[in-house]
Amino acid sequence: MSASPVICFGQQPCGFFPRRFLFAKFATARRLQSELGGEIVFFCHDSDHDPRETQTTLRHRKTDVPLTFNFAFENKLQRKFSPLSLKRIPAGWRDNTARQLGAYVAPPLIEAFKGNAAATAGDFCLEMYRRMGLLDGVRVVRSSDPKVRTAACNVAEFFVDVPHDGEIVRARWLDGALKLHEGGDAYTTLPACEFTKPQISPTRDSRLRWMQSVLHCTHYIAGAGEQAYLNQADAPDITFLKRDPIERADEAYAEILA
Repeated sequence: MSASPVICFGQQPCGFFPRRFLFAKFATARRLQSELGGEIVFFCHDSDHDPRETQTTLRHRKTDVPLTFNFAFENKLQRKFSPLSLKRIPAGWRDNTARQLGAYVAPPLIEAFKGNAAATAGDFCLEMYRRMGLLDGVRVVRSSDPKVRTAACNVAEFFVDVPHDGEIVRARWLDGALKLHEGGDAYTTLPACEFTKPQISPTRDSRLRWMQSVLHCTHYIAGAGEQAYLNQADAPDITFLKRDPIERADEAYAEILA
């Protein structure tokens, strides 16, 4: 057991300005830390490959009409199947997007955005969160980190990062084979290959036990969606808490903390 509280929450990179539910997790963790002490750990699941995770919905500063932005990616295969930590941002995307942001966010946030030189979607999101002040005093642990993967426990359900058609894709280990989910019941089966723990990341249902084997957290702040599928029996040593409520949870939080 930890000598002091380890207050954790997890999330995929969820927009180049984070969705408000992620901001609420940061706020809940800081409130809890003020009561209990200890450290805050953000488990950033940047192994996820779903490009919808980084959709960023902003409201027009005058009309209040929402508009959803997202990254562009270098090719279709990378967009669909590469981990967020490896989805490369094409040249010109940052400047083109910055030109549209003036109607939606304040100038300091635009300058922070324009100064973000990160080359992948996962890195860009984390760097924006840092520039916005969200990561101050927070330890970030990334599921893409080979050291984290090597230290994690074995799980029966997992994905594997493997080369395919010139890219690294995140393939599901299913029925003894590596497969890419094409939608519905359709899968593409990849050629058999050897793989090791630094290539492995968990599925949704195995993520909690995998994460806890590395972080050994004492408290975990769960969002509304997580509460529906987390199997708390996988981590009986954790105290689970709900994140604080927040309005327009799926829209972007677009302010720099003072």
